[in-house]
Amino acid sequence: MLDDIKNENVLFLDIETVPLSSDFKSLLKNYQDLWTEKSKTFRDEKPADEVYERAGIYAEFGKIICISVGIITEKPERKLRIKSFYGDNEKELLERFFVLLNKHFFRSDNVFCAHNGKEFDYPYIARRGLINGLKLPVLLDNSGKKPWEIKHLDTLELWKFGDYKHYTSLNLLTAVFNIPSPKDDISGSDVAKVYYQEKNLPRIVQYCEKDVLAVVQLYLRYKGESLLPEDKVEKVEA
Repeated sequence: MLDDIKNENVLFLDIETVPLSSDFKSLLKNYQDLWTEKSKTFRDEKPADEVYERAGIYAEFGKIICISVGIITEKPERKLRIKSFYGDNEKELLERFFVLLNKHFFRSDNVFCAHNGKEFDYPYIARRGLINGLKLPVLLDNSGKKPWEIKHLDTLELWKFGDYKHYTSLNLLTAVFNIPSPKDDISGSDVAKVYYQEKNLPRIVQYCEKDVLAVVQLYLRYKGESLLPEDKVEKVEA
């Protein structure tokens, strides 16, 4: 399957998300009630406010603060170009990201690629886009499409080989394939703290871009191709 896909047609991506507010008490009252109800399924006997740090993984209770993307170019030599869309204004960063998709990733041979993207990144972006009143680009809009028409690659799904019980983190797979770890500074569980307490968005952007690079390297390994050396990775301003 991967051999039929041209590397230049793949948009690699990763997103970073945080809860809608810095803490449970800062939420509007109706959202506090809704989170209390939502969290019943996983908080056991804990109060709803004690598990609020998990709110960022739910599109209804979280927001996107960074989308990083990577594009492989093959001529005159293979390089990876990484660009990030980030900021406190979610609608604005989504609008800028959607402009990229509408201009350059609208053809039938264009493909997304992310780790656990089918369960998290792709639906999260689509949901937050709709919540912000935006029209979804072709690559995100699955409405009415047949399964084989949905151009979404997932490096986690590819690794499962049909074993739906099996979850393997990106960090573990980078170790298995001898790829530099993207988790050498922070991990996903640290993002909300770094955003709300440290107010260090550039640190989060850097972490997100490392994840994109790791996904690209993993994809190349799956194809039996060589890893990209560091000097072939270029950051492009959004």
